[in-house]
Amino acid sequence: MTATQMITRRPTLCAAVFCLLSFTGFWIAQRAAQVSMVDLLVYQAEGWTVRNAADLYDMRATAHHLPNTYPPFAAMLFTPLTLMGTGVLRTFGTAANLALMVGVAHLSLRLVGRPRRVPRAAAVLALAGVAVWCEPVWTTLRYGQINLAVAVLVLWDLTRREGHRWAGFGTGVAAGIKLTPGLFVVFLAAAGLIDAIRRQRAGQGVRGLRILGSLRSDDLRRAFVATGAFVWTVVLSVVALPYDSHRFWTQVLFATDRPGDVEGAGNQNLRGALARLLHTPDPGLWWLAAAALVGCAGLATAVAAQLADDRALPHARAWAAVSCAVTALLVSPVSWSHHWVWAVPMVLLLAVETVRRASRAWAGCTALTGLLFCSFMIWYAPHSVKARVELHQTPPQMLMTAVYPLLGTAFLAVAACVTFRALRDGDGGRGSGEPGHLKDNDALAAHIREVRQQQPAPALGAHSR
Repeated sequence: MTATQMITRRPTLCAAVFCLLSFTGFWIAQRAAQVSMVDLLVYQAEGWTVRNAADLYDMRATAHHLPNTYPPFAAMLFTPLTLMGTGVLRTFGTAANLALMVGVAHLSLRLVGRPRRVPRAAAVLALAGVAVWCEPVWTTLRYGQINLAVAVLVLWDLTRREGHRWAGFGTGVAAGIKLTPGLFVVFLAAAGLIDAIRRQRAGQGVRGLRILGSLRSDDLRRAFVATGAFVWTVVLSVVALPYDSHRFWTQVLFATDRPGDVEGAGNQNLRGALARLLHTPDPGLWWLAAAALVGCAGLATAVAAQLADDRALPHARAWAAVSCAVTALLVSPVSWSHHWVWAVPMVLLLAVETVRRASRAWAGCTALTGLLFCSFMIWYAPHSVKARVELHQTPPQMLMTAVYPLLGTAFLAVAACVTFRALRDGDGGRGSGEPGHLKDNDALAAHIREVRQQQPAPALGAHSR
């Protein structure tokens, strides 16, 4: 049996072998690079601080004297890490993140859709084997970060069936660990309110203020569940760690420079790009204006895509989810390069859309996007924490260290064009009455009846033979 025949007949087995070889090579490469997994050590130190009832936000961990920047709830989740030695901890962190990479691949394919003729397991394993080499995922495992876990929680929620009782819980917990996923709650609430208002106008829902109580909109119900889950994480933290909770929500939350230098090459968002462009560690009003503009535009795009009919906008929910994630990454005060693990569903969505459109332009843009996320280009320019050389970059260096914000902004522009053009042409919004394709069929039927009425009646006997 030739290799081609084996791939055709046993795609899942071949994908499993490929994924295993890729993960093994990745593990060897990480060990050869002597990665420190410094963030995982910080998480363990946070767990020790909780166990010893010490001050969580005065803590400094590792030789780099890194502080804790997460809410107290996250530190409570890290306490089991204190049961492991450093070697075991690093092995556990790598293995757990590789398993989570498979989870991200599975949920991304569920969100976007897999190739029709490829078994789901084969598609998941092949995607995981390739995506593990992109820079955000590599850096996530290099530092032992929790970005893949947060992405799994949110994607798990977004891909649950409509009406699921616990849909939204994962998003709320993710926001309790890292605040950035909280934008998904705002996105779901906005989409749910608009959908509920549409249902009311169409006569499908209750009237007046009872529209909130009915929760006829699935998005609105998910937003309520996510909000409840987030509040639960806060209350649990207040009960267990009252002093640390008070300090986080009144002081640490507003110290946006606490995670590190804003202008650092790894800070891949609007604020970091503007800091490097303006040669200042505080872009001030420029960043606030850019964040407000991009935030409103990105959130509007995500909500519009969420409300679109899949017949008018194929993969509407995927466009909505990725648009919301990219918006959160762009407007957040700090978005390190490893936060961009949402590159996996983004590139996958562009690839699926390329196949659907059969367009060379889309294929070129998709390939370029994937290559840039795998290029490690942001680290080509000089970067140093102590010397702060990023404040003196040349224009080519600024371009290299602004790759992710540029890709994110370009994606939001494409998503907005695709979404609003589909809504305009298809008129297929959910809850807006009849689906767009039914309206088109009705118009066609009316036209056919009009043409038949205008035709003269056939003469008697014309078809007697």
